[in-house]
Amino acid sequence: MSSTSPDKRRKMESALNQLKQYTVVVADTGDFNAIEEYKPRDATTNPSLILAAAKMPAYQALVDQAIKYGNSKGGSEEEQVANTMDKLFVSFGLEILKKVPAGLSFHKDEMVAKALKLIALYEEAGIGKERVLIKLSSTWEGIQAGKELEEKHGVHCNMTLLFSFAQAVACAEAKVTLISPFVGRILDWHKENTDRKSYEPHEDPGVVSVTKIYNYYKKFGYSTVVMGASFRNTGEVKALAGCDLLTISPALLAELSKDHSAVPQALNASNAKSCDLEKIHLDEKSFRWQHKEDRMAVEKLSDGIRKFAADAIKLETMIKVCPLRVKQGPSLQ
Repeated sequence: MSSTSPDKRRKMESALNQLKQYTVVVADTGDFNAIEEYKPRDATTNPSLILAAAKMPAYQALVDQAIKYGNSKGGSEEEQVANTMDKLFVSFGLEILKKVPAGLSFHKDEMVAKALKLIALYEEAGIGKERVLIKLSSTWEGIQAGKELEEKHGVHCNMTLLFSFAQAVACAEAKVTLISPFVGRILDWHKENTDRKSYEPHEDPGVVSVTKIYNYYKKFGYSTVVMGASFRNTGEVKALAGCDLLTISPALLAELSKDHSAVPQALNASNAKSCDLEKIHLDEKSFRWQHKEDRMAVEKLSDGIRKFAADAIKLETMIKVCPLRVKQGPSLQ
């Protein structure tokens, strides 16, 4: 029997392993080799991460396969590119699932239709919808799409680009599976728009925002879980130890694996019960008003949608100029 005390054993363990005792660690990447190295429980991705991974020579075969699939479906060039993009996202998702354990942001109906199409592609590949989270932007329309997908189709949703408390409340009331509040991007905004340029982890505005959301959810018993995202440093990560999930980039996972300082639990459901937050209800009108009252949230949501859309367009362009480019008309053999 080992004589090492629990406190000493924690100090010997990496910060990453300590964090895993309180929180489900998720890899924030499209690079599934990095996922295999750090062995998180789950993984998340988005157009920007897929674009970065698709540029890597190691993943060229997936790009080629997706283009062949798009060609086989026929139709106009626009339709073939759309089918190629869907296939590429699912192909990366399938590879990610092997490593872990078991522009529509304001159009609800289009988001629902796209989500169901992606779920169908996963099911064709033998992956049930219970293993997939569809990522949607936390606009009012996106939140209502998530509500419909969860209630009517049993499709689990991850609400991303979440910056305001109003967004978090609306997501909880819609009973979506998971939200991803963006810690680092909130910090970025405050450093760019205020005189203050540095923060201790516990007073970091992104950490403060996620802590409030977590405590609100736990105090009032919402089923939606909180996954902190978009970290700028390991201090932010450790300040949220105990959050339901944290999605962390490979670079920060590497830092945490080499860090052997103690990581105490910062958040827990029992303490949340005694916080002084009051329960509120938001219809569309009150949601839009409260969200727009938060200048940071309005600016970062718009900026995030623009960046994801821009990277999706770059990915489409990369597909079109690939040697196996989509063809149409009489030249299609």
